[in-house]
Amino acid sequence: MRGVLFLLITVSMSGAALAQSEPLTLSQAVTIALERNPQRKAALAETRAAKAFVKEAQSAYLPQLNFSEAAVRSNDPVFVFGTKLRQNRFTAEDFALNRLNNPTPIGNFATRFGAQWSIFDSFLTRANVRQAASEKAATDQRLARADQLVIYRVVQAYYGSLFAARQLEVAEHAVSTAQSVMEESKARFEAGSTVESDYLSAQVNAASRQQELVRARNALALARTELNLAMGVTPEQDYRTSEPAEHSFQPPALPEAETRALKDRPDLKESAEQVAGREAGVQAAKSAFGPRLNVFAAEQLDNVNFFGNGGNNWTAGAELQFDIFSGGQKKARLERESAGLERAQSLKQVAQDNVRLDVRRAWYDFDSARQLLEVNRTAAAQSEEALRIVANRYHAGMTTITEMLRSEDAARVARTNYWEALYRLSASYAALELAMGELSSQSPVVTP
Repeated sequence: MRGVLFLLITVSMSGAALAQSEPLTLSQAVTIALERNPQRKAALAETRAAKAFVKEAQSAYLPQLNFSEAAVRSNDPVFVFGTKLRQNRFTAEDFALNRLNNPTPIGNFATRFGAQWSIFDSFLTRANVRQAASEKAATDQRLARADQLVIYRVVQAYYGSLFAARQLEVAEHAVSTAQSVMEESKARFEAGSTVESDYLSAQVNAASRQQELVRARNALALARTELNLAMGVTPEQDYRTSEPAEHSFQPPALPEAETRALKDRPDLKESAEQVAGREAGVQAAKSAFGPRLNVFAAEQLDNVNFFGNGGNNWTAGAELQFDIFSGGQKKARLERESAGLERAQSLKQVAQDNVRLDVRRAWYDFDSARQLLEVNRTAAAQSEEALRIVANRYHAGMTTITEMLRSEDAARVARTNYWEALYRLSASYAALELAMGELSSQSPVVTP
């Protein structure tokens, strides 16, 4: 445990730039992402479109009202004859053959109010509404899954940023140690107590540690960019990630996890809604073969000018329609909808199989991460103690610089593996919750 404590002390040395940046917790990062991530916005817009589609389908239940205003002038004999009748201006003189064959041009301002209402369409509208409602429910589940994916991406990027910062700290510590070893080797070489090859080895080791430091700095910059993009902010935004408290996760047993996933996964619910929508589409295609009963009414005002001085009339009636032959269009639509239903049912089964695989993969990955954390915790403590012993022997001139550098490498790798295992544990638990369909902003991996 003393070695682990030493790890926590040595890797707590952050750069000055980090201390000046804005602090950011994982919970805050998730909240920002759910507000600003473009993928989440796209899914939200899709739900609004589906909601409008439902309203559009439901509008077929209501009567359709329309208004028109037309101004026409013509000397067409039939038009002149009918217009005078509608304007209540027809006289006996208008029966004269000359007026009938060569009428004087006449104008008409026609104001029309009309209404149409389909009172029976063989349940076509009901099927269309069911299909639209299923699509709306599917997009709601798609949005829920998009939220989970956004959260998971933020969790991955956040812990990736933390790990990159730890790698940088380990690299900085390694550079400092390598520099000290090189200076000590130089002093020994100049004093004649060691050979030049030891000094050269120390120089090579210091150069290697410098290269690792450069790579670690760039890796941290890239990790922060990934976190910013996951949150939906500009890549240049600077945050100082906060170290979350170490969790003690209690995942369910594998059979329970699989059962919960098959019940709660939003994408499975989306598949079920898509099947329901396709079933409604098949019903709508069948309804198109049935009869339709419509009623209609209209009132028209025909005036000499825009302000009046004319007559009015009305029309009302009912119409029964039945398509005897439509060129095979309706049959083709029924075949297309039936094929779409079969495809949706098959994809639902594929989705269920994929969910089972996702859960098993995530569960075993978390179990591995939990065991590896304990292994690497012990290895880190042991490597630190071994390094301390070898360093004391090296300073006393009882071992070679090769052994010293080998121990330093082992300790550095052990430190890196420990932090990687620690962060992987949290990320793998988030992946398990994602596989079960339960990852949210209130998940234990997100909240402290």
